[in-house]
Amino acid sequence: MRQFRSDNTFLSLLGALFIVLSLALPSSAEEAPKLDVDVFSLDNGLQVVVIPQRRVPIVTHLLAYKVGGADEPAGLSGMAHFFEHLMFKGTEKHPAGELDAAVQAVGGDHNAFTNHDSTVYYQRITPDALPQMMEFEADRMRNLILNDEVIETERQVVLEERLMRTDNDPGGILGEAFSATLYTNHPYGRPVIGWRHEIETVTREQLTDFYDSHYVPNNAILVVAGDVDTETVKKLAEETYGKVERGPDLPERVRPMEPPSRTERTVTLADDRVSIPSFSQAWLAPAAYSDERQFNDALAVLGEILGGSERSRLHRRLVIKERIAARVFAYLYGARDSARFVVGADPINAEALETVEAAIREELEAVIRDGVTAEELETAKKVYESAIIFQRENLMRRAVQYASDLIEGASVDELDDTRERLEAVTLENIQEAAKKYLLLDKSVKAYLRPAK
Repeated sequence: MRQFRSDNTFLSLLGALFIVLSLALPSSAEEAPKLDVDVFSLDNGLQVVVIPQRRVPIVTHLLAYKVGGADEPAGLSGMAHFFEHLMFKGTEKHPAGELDAAVQAVGGDHNAFTNHDSTVYYQRITPDALPQMMEFEADRMRNLILNDEVIETERQVVLEERLMRTDNDPGGILGEAFSATLYTNHPYGRPVIGWRHEIETVTREQLTDFYDSHYVPNNAILVVAGDVDTETVKKLAEETYGKVERGPDLPERVRPMEPPSRTERTVTLADDRVSIPSFSQAWLAPAAYSDERQFNDALAVLGEILGGSERSRLHRRLVIKERIAARVFAYLYGARDSARFVVGADPINAEALETVEAAIREELEAVIRDGVTAEELETAKKVYESAIIFQRENLMRRAVQYASDLIEGASVDELDDTRERLEAVTLENIQEAAKKYLLLDKSVKAYLRPAK
């Protein structure tokens, strides 16, 4: 699926499933078993999730901070992402590069990513390296070196990253405007990487205050998955993270909410660098753990039916039958406060753009008017059921998913209910969700065109 570039890389309740939607389905998908998961908290407030899976000698060690691009003060966008870089610059005890060397020494890998709701750091290592990884992570939670030299060096790295990902990329430029137009009041409209002028001017004092407030054990979730047992993880966590002092209690994450859309809004970019045009249309939708979660689930399934695979309505019509699009996409992207439903296509040429848009509108109108078929719903559910099974075999995806669910508002009891929620989606749910949220004249449309 081709999407405008976005900083929203952290996987939502259903987002991880889209990675594997193109996999062939087994002849009869086995029922996914309930998982053996233990959850506890340390005295300093760190929440710990342990997912034992002793099949192979690999461990995923993941620390998710409950701070992202939507938690930054107005005028200081990009700080959470800035710290994604700064956290690798070392402490007095562990200079820059030492963590990387330790991970490489056991044949592992590590990285980090940021979205609007969280910042995540992870290592995939052998079980014997887990104590060392915990010690590294606990140390940089409070002991980063944040002097002017370190900050200025990483500021230039971040600015260069923004230049490559957004400022020099027509899709990135349009994607940024697309989000800012969809979210006129909520901080999800700000780019996670930050606006260039705010990256350039944020001070060391502002960064230090942000670090001291948010990078604390009582604002984090630790997930350890793989060849481990709960008692060992608890002992190691207490010996490392448990020594980190609890931070200040942060206020509840109450953000400005988006008012109801009353108009259709459009963003357009024509650029000499564009060779393949693109059309996207988006609406706001309920979050996965909101009071209207049933509509979130229904729209996720509708995304698969409309444009999730080669079996989808839009692919069969626009790519195979009419041959006016190179590819199509439809999906629900989730976040803590709201989701967005996106549908669109890449026309084969600029002349086909209006025809593609009209065809997409016709298919949306058909769903609103007539709903979807029982066969389409059953096929979509089988795709998701298969995807859930494959996902559970991947330690990294599962660790990310559980951290994401908790940050987005799931209770511990809801960590393993994805299959049940999707199975409960009905034909009536999908049509009702489409009628309620996919208001055709109250969306945001984005057009990416070659320059004339």
